[in-house]
Amino acid sequence: MSAARLNHLVAQQAKRAKVPPKLIAAVIKAESGGDPSAVSRAGAQGLMQLMPSTALAYGILNPFDPAENIAGGTSYLRDLLKRYHHNVSLALAAYNAGPGAVDAAGGIPAFLETRSYVAQVTSSLRNER
Repeated sequence: MSAARLNHLVAQQAKRAKVPPKLIAAVIKAESGGDPSAVSRAGAQGLMQLMPSTALAYGILNPFDPAENIAGGTSYLRDLLKRYHHNVSLALAAYNAGPGAVDAAGGIPAFLETRSYVAQVTSSLRNER
């Protein structure tokens, strides 16, 4: 997928969902490195690494279709930002570990993977400014 197409899809969904495009791009970079065919060990799929249940909940029929995946991932990210009162770190932690883990921990869970993920994405955001 070309960088121009990816940037266009990100900009389109950012405008629709009112989520900063740099945040979406940073999540994509951390999740899949921009590979629309990526599949994680846990079964997450596509650019924004949607779990099948999350894809289904957001009406995504083909998680490997970049436009659908970014639409679903951006909607999920928007909902997490709302849930955590626009606290980006908590929304990112929930994107990675699930909202149940964030709620149970009362913040970012003590999972090394989740803490590293939040640090990676927020660092990417700072470097984009």
